[in-house]
Amino acid sequence: MKKLDVVFVRIYLTEGEGRMEGLLERLHDEEKVQGVTVFRGISGFGSSGKLHSSTLLDMSLDLPLVVEFFDVPQKVSSILEHIRSDIKPGHIVSWPATLVV
Repeated sequence: MKKLDVVFVRIYLTEGEGRMEGLLERLHDEEKVQGVTVFRGISGFGSSGKLHSSTLLDMSLDLPLVVEFFDVPQKVSSILEHIRSDIKPGHIVSWPATLVV
């Protein structure tokens, strides 16, 4: 079994910010990261305390989004430098991981 050291990144957004499409375009087209997944939350809040949620009666267009991606450490470091100014402080989390190939 072959293993590769990677860095996993999680970015917290909301739909209302309108940042997801640009971020995905950058990660896919420009940075060509190894893998990206976007999760759409049903409820969540951050440091502001504002609750973003959906109900059956009100399908919110400002739901929480989580964008996750991974790649080798050097590439992730470069990507984070490029996107840091586009993402609110405290909304990016990263950690080392092992990719089993």
